Amino acid sequence: MAGRRIRDAADARACLTAVKAARGVSRGEWAREQGIDGRSLNAWRINLGRRGTPAANQRRVRLVELVPTRAAQPSVRYAVRCGKFVVEIDERFDESALRRLLQVVAAC
Repeated sequence: MAGRRIRDAADARACLTAVKAARGVSRGEWAREQGIDGRSLNAWRINLGRRGTPAANQRRVRLVELVPTRAAQPSVRYAVRCGKFVVEIDERFDESALRRLLQVVAAC
């Protein structure tokens, strides 16, 4: 005799909890002793395992606000004019880069 089938997820969870509590007894032996269809119990065990527990499916979500920031504008700006060319720099300019840039402008 196969025994009764598991009715729903709650029934399956209750049976699987009882199997764990009955240490030293296999799932099949426990199902036979309780008059439950072992294949039905095993199918529910697999399906519930795929679903995971409700708590495991709910991951903690932490929202972080992303606020765009603008770089602080330098307080001093320089414009170097050479004919139709204009080179603009701020107070954080690199002297060697400015020198190379001016050499290129002067060659034009």
